[in-house]
Amino acid sequence: MNTILGASGQVGSAIVSNLLDNSQPVKGIVRNKEKADKLKKTGASVGIADIHDKYALAEVLKDSTTVFLLTPETGSEPDILEDTRKILHNYREAITQWPITKIVGLSSIGAQHDSGTGNLVMSYMLEHAFTGLPIKQIFVRPAYYFSNWLAYADTVKKDRVLPTFFPPNFVIPMISPLDVAAIVADILADETITGSQTIYELEGPAAYSSKDVADAYSKALGFKVAVQQVPRQNWEQALQPLGFSNDGVKNFIEMTEAVINGRASREGADAKNIKGTTSLSEYITHELSK
Repeated sequence: MNTILGASGQVGSAIVSNLLDNSQPVKGIVRNKEKADKLKKTGASVGIADIHDKYALAEVLKDSTTVFLLTPETGSEPDILEDTRKILHNYREAITQWPITKIVGLSSIGAQHDSGTGNLVMSYMLEHAFTGLPIKQIFVRPAYYFSNWLAYADTVKKDRVLPTFFPPNFVIPMISPLDVAAIVADILADETITGSQTIYELEGPAAYSSKDVADAYSKALGFKVAVQQVPRQNWEQALQPLGFSNDGVKNFIEMTEAVINGRASREGADAKNIKGTTSLSEYITHELSK
């Protein structure tokens, strides 16, 4: 059984759909009954558990052979990395209770660093949380999600301006979360992957800048969208109304600076590189047409 934690999220729900489309056994784990009822309509088996509850988590994993897991955070936690430690402890405790043979973890490009990268340290912690366990460990490191830019959709429509923390012409790898889900579903179903730990680094068909994102919005909406870089001295002020805790603001800023200075880049080395097929413009146009 392929068990998918975070099955109500954009990536998790798409993984479930991909597995069902390929006649793979799948069980989605969500936090509440409302989300469970919605997921059941897809034909998947469903379990309800909060990942902060190690007993409930262990119970929903009992019939699993392969588990997809992630480190969700909202930015509102008082101590993001401490919350991550607790979640990962629960994962390890639950996994060791059952004959699970493979885990696939949703990490991030830049996960090779144990400090200095803000929120990306969570991915480092994820990749080292299961050391010593006799199970196959696969970690998928996506590039920057196209979907991150959808948070500005209302502002773009209202003001015809795209805010960005990056320099307008600064290019970074990006990828569609739906491409990530399709790749993860293939990895979950692939029984030929060998080795105790395998790392995949995922990116889209091209790298893009904030200006490219504004151009994609322009094409999708039919009017010119300008780019407006948020000055560094205004970052804290811009983030606080979004519900970030003080620690959330600190980690987001550290992560953003790590992306800009190049620290949060692909490791290369022994990591396997996979490219998605969806372009930025295709993704933005599709999402805005919903």
